[in-house]
Amino acid sequence: MISRYTTELMTKQFSQEARFEYMKNVEVECALVQAEMGLIPKKAASDIKKKAHFQLARIQEIEKTTKHDVIAFVSNLAENVGASGKFIHFGLTSSDVLDTALSLQISGGLEILLKEISDLQKELKALVKKHEKTICAGRTHGIYAEITTFGFKLAGFLQELERNKARLQVAQKDIKICKLSGAVGTSSALPLEFETKVAKRLKLEVEPFATQVIPRDRHAGVLNALALLAAGYERLAVELRHLQRSEVSEVIEGFTKGQKGSSAMPHKKNPISAENISGLSRLMRSYAQAGLENIALWHERDISHSSVERVVFPDAFQLAHYMTIRLKDLLKGLYVDQDRMFENTQQLGGVLYSSHLLLYLVEKRKMSREEAYALIQSLAHGLQKGEHLFDRIQRDEKASGLFNVADLEKIFSGSKHLKSIEKRLKKYL
Repeated sequence: MISRYTTELMTKQFSQEARFEYMKNVEVECALVQAEMGLIPKKAASDIKKKAHFQLARIQEIEKTTKHDVIAFVSNLAENVGASGKFIHFGLTSSDVLDTALSLQISGGLEILLKEISDLQKELKALVKKHEKTICAGRTHGIYAEITTFGFKLAGFLQELERNKARLQVAQKDIKICKLSGAVGTSSALPLEFETKVAKRLKLEVEPFATQVIPRDRHAGVLNALALLAAGYERLAVELRHLQRSEVSEVIEGFTKGQKGSSAMPHKKNPISAENISGLSRLMRSYAQAGLENIALWHERDISHSSVERVVFPDAFQLAHYMTIRLKDLLKGLYVDQDRMFENTQQLGGVLYSSHLLLYLVEKRKMSREEAYALIQSLAHGLQKGEHLFDRIQRDEKASGLFNVADLEKIFSGSKHLKSIEKRLKKYL
């Protein structure tokens, strides 16, 4: 998925060449440890380290005969190494190399992604700080609810991003696993110490009780963490899509010179990045489902997981990378119409302050909640077009005696909302 929203870095990380390079590194480290332990000649390990190279075209050529990519890979390494090539893959089974290499590949992919997420965090945090006092309407059920600020609204998404980043870091720790324990995980062909030593060199932990493969709950954990990340992106994207609706018009995605929104309607500026992120999140969830399906394998293993993983891991990581960069660019170019945000809070005549009017009557005038609620509801529901709740209260015979102008001005200023929001942002950011 090469585009202006991704880099060649993640694409290379999950290329065929990278996969075989990780596998080669595992084979080399195994040979070096085996020589150190006296399991193979030191010259063999030295030759393997110096001469173990592969050619993708040659692997594919050999695989036409073997119908087994790991055997084709090992054969290609061996023919390049020469006489010492017979010690490549000594005492190992295919999944030892495949799974250990996949652990390294996924961990490297997470490293790239986490760096991009950190950049996104900075962009989102800057918007929170910039708009911590930008008054806007909070909405529930799509209906005006109460006053909030755009910065406070975004702070919730920032916190979610931080949780998702932490989940990815946990998933990265769980996937940093080495498996070199042989055909069914019993280490019958090589000493236990061999696996421990290689794991240390590769900066991995040993899978305590592997079958022929690393248990796939670890891999599902990665895909689920990516799905949660994408779902978080979608939640923010949906919010920004709603705020861009014509009748709301509180934010607008960046629109560059020469860009066109519609082939038929020249006026259009559409929320295309936010919509793109929403759509791609659906795809990411399907990868998480595939990861869960891969957990239950037959006995010590089958290969039903293999074909799935060759698709979902390259796709999921490139997709997550793409979505992260695209969302970061969306936020960087986002136009926030502060005046429109405030206008919208007044659109229904100040009803967004109704809860504080209710609380005032209960606290200051000692009214029952039911009586206070009924009074404020009747005033709010009875507003005429262009009328403001502030004025309606002053004209109402009963309400006017319960509120003085100074109290009303304080309630309708939003100062109490801003004060509490400032405290909360200060505490958690």
